[in-house]
Amino acid sequence: MGQSPLEGASPAAYVMPNKTLGDRVVLTTIADGVWRGVENVQDTLSGAFLEPVIRLGVTGLARSGKTVFITSLVANLLDRGRMPHLVAAAEGRLAAAYLQPQPDDMVPRFDYESHIGALTGRPPHWPESTRTISELRVSLRVKPNGLLAGFQGPRTVHLDIVDYPGEWLLDLALLDQDYSTWSSSTLARIRKRPEAAAFMALAGRIDATERLEEPKAQALTEAFTKYLQAARASGFSDCTPGRFLLPGDLAGSPVLTFAPLPEPRSTPRRSLIREMDRRYEAYKSQVVKPFFRDHFSRIDRQIILVDALGAIHNGPAAVDDMRQAMEDILSAFRPGPNAFLTQLFQGRRVEKLLFAASKADHLHHGQHPQLTAIMDALTREARDRARFAGADTAAMSIASLRTTTEEKMTHEGAPLGVVRGTLLSTGKQAAFHPGELPSDPAHLLTPARNGSKTWLDGDYKAMRFAPAPLTLRPGDGPPHIRLDRAAQFLIGDKL
Repeated sequence: MGQSPLEGASPAAYVMPNKTLGDRVVLTTIADGVWRGVENVQDTLSGAFLEPVIRLGVTGLARSGKTVFITSLVANLLDRGRMPHLVAAAEGRLAAAYLQPQPDDMVPRFDYESHIGALTGRPPHWPESTRTISELRVSLRVKPNGLLAGFQGPRTVHLDIVDYPGEWLLDLALLDQDYSTWSSSTLARIRKRPEAAAFMALAGRIDATERLEEPKAQALTEAFTKYLQAARASGFSDCTPGRFLLPGDLAGSPVLTFAPLPEPRSTPRRSLIREMDRRYEAYKSQVVKPFFRDHFSRIDRQIILVDALGAIHNGPAAVDDMRQAMEDILSAFRPGPNAFLTQLFQGRRVEKLLFAASKADHLHHGQHPQLTAIMDALTREARDRARFAGADTAAMSIASLRTTTEEKMTHEGAPLGVVRGTLLSTGKQAAFHPGELPSDPAHLLTPARNGSKTWLDGDYKAMRFAPAPLTLRPGDGPPHIRLDRAAQFLIGDKL
């Protein structure tokens, strides 16, 4: 019996006889397209059911340690000797971890190799901080556990780590505000800040009802951007719009050339105030919304790193500002009245949300419980709302890379726990005690909420340490504090 012309042939290889060459080309193209579609469906199903993907978002405000967190996490997943509280690693079920090409071709790759080289070099130095969105895929080979462990082979779990500036996340609040509302609230908030004096003076001299002159718009934007930079350096967290601080390739564009102005009685056509309004709306629609639509809405797990010690050092106003920023950030994870976000998150939610106070190595371990309690209190309202919406939340204190060693000294006849490290400013070794954190977080939060200028019960200092030289044993990642606990909370259930 003769072979059917379909047997042994791919869908693109067979064409019907007695057809013109053009018909053959059309049929071949259609068949090839169908075959490619089937392959794509098979790949998608395979990825969805056989190789689960966890998308972990990592963010935080300036100097919170996002880049170091990702670098140390990846290094400690590749070499797991310091990860006893990551259960899959402790049980020996995390058989292997390796870097793979990331799935998003249009997102810059997180430069892990350069960053780990900076931390392990001679001498070591801090890597460049986050300035734009980036991504890295770590694939984990995991052995099964439980009753069926003997009948199943290892499986692969992909961890896609998405790094983005926290300043971008704060822009979410702009989506619920028109230009007039944003301007009035911003001006009221910054009016008494010394960092805003130059901008407020310039804004007070300009007649917003006059015809738009681009040099005036640029001068206002430049003065407002300088205020944002100074405010961030002083420890304030409410530094929006975030792209003014990290403009990237948008620097100098009209969408980043606006500033808050007092609302005049009239808004003539082609006036400065009208153009400020138009550019503000363009910023929301062309910059803020695409970020949330294309990147943020796809995140499954999220860690928000917080430099709580830096805020405490900067005083009550900085602490209350950080508390409010945490609430504003949370609104990104709990869609509310904003129609755009409600539509964006329909059927999706962030499953786990971790607020982590970074730089725990700047304190003796005896004060870590106080730092964790302060972090818990700072984010209590935000976490309660997230938990009510169905997210699993936690607060902890961590150090992604341990830069200090601990010592006991005698001070005024009593033992005092200190940390010793290399000061970033001088390169010299120093022992440091930042002050005693209160056991009751209300001793910090109450004066912060009440607008106190200084702390009444103590003086809290912060230092910046350089990374310590590392000599790693085979199988060990960089030293850390509770990084393994953070990893267990964020991804342990998927392993």
